Amino acid sequence: MSLNRLNTKTSRVGASLFQMSLSFRDAKERELGKETILTIPQVYLLKVQKSMGFLKRFFKNVFRDGSIPIGGSSFDQIPKPELEAHLNIARYGEFTLSDAIRPSFDLKVLPKEGFRHDRYHDERSGVSVPVIMSSISRERLFETFLELLDPLGNVVDVVLETSHNRERTGHTDLYREHIDVPVLKSILYDFEDLLINDGCTGIAVLNPAIPQEVQLDEHKLLIIYGEELGSYEEVLNHHHVNCNEKLHFLTEAEHVHSSKDTYIEMFNELKTDLGMDGDYF
Repeated sequence: MSLNRLNTKTSRVGASLFQMSLSFRDAKERELGKETILTIPQVYLLKVQKSMGFLKRFFKNVFRDGSIPIGGSSFDQIPKPELEAHLNIARYGEFTLSDAIRPSFDLKVLPKEGFRHDRYHDERSGVSVPVIMSSISRERLFETFLELLDPLGNVVDVVLETSHNRERTGHTDLYREHIDVPVLKSILYDFEDLLINDGCTGIAVLNPAIPQEVQLDEHKLLIIYGEELGSYEEVLNHHHVNCNEKLHFLTEAEHVHSSKDTYIEMFNELKTDLGMDGDYF
């Protein structure tokens, strides 16, 4: 199966749905006026990269979007010991972050579990699509994601999203059509660490015939797109994830992503296991 060869009608619908989900995410970020990826002054980044410790893993990819937030960053001028202590914190109250992401130093948005409803409005086509956005503590995130795939049906399409390559801006999306959900789940179980803890890997699973999509993005938010999303809310409620329409997510403030070289190798293995050919690194 060649990448991005969407040569059937359902594939084109699936691609459109996935692009719509990306457009929704981009639109929300523009609306909030925040950068998705924390960027810091390059001189500080170079100092961090001389260290082989914890900080290097967190700041390896912060320049991949190629810009610095207007007005500076909450990470500016923070002494290294304080910064490292902040990045070592994973638990906030009852919520545990994965290794993929950390909030801003000033904690403008605290991690919290729950979900809220939203809508994506495409101005060009006039299409309006319901969206559920959810944040789930690390210990239940993967199992909840897998269970959310069940309402999609028995056969789905898969999109892998990567931003490991710092020489490229934005993301690279790899598309696989028509895979049985039990087979997909079996493969994904072997890559739980990558999917949950790598801040440069995202995955979307969709059924173009419905059409609906479940996305586990680079921020480790679960985002669901499509009409008639009641079945997905039932799954979230089953995992004790409650609706909170005032919920804020880490993406609504500065934050930093984490990755490491071994995740690039794991991503390539996952890509191969899913039948996605091509070299993107």
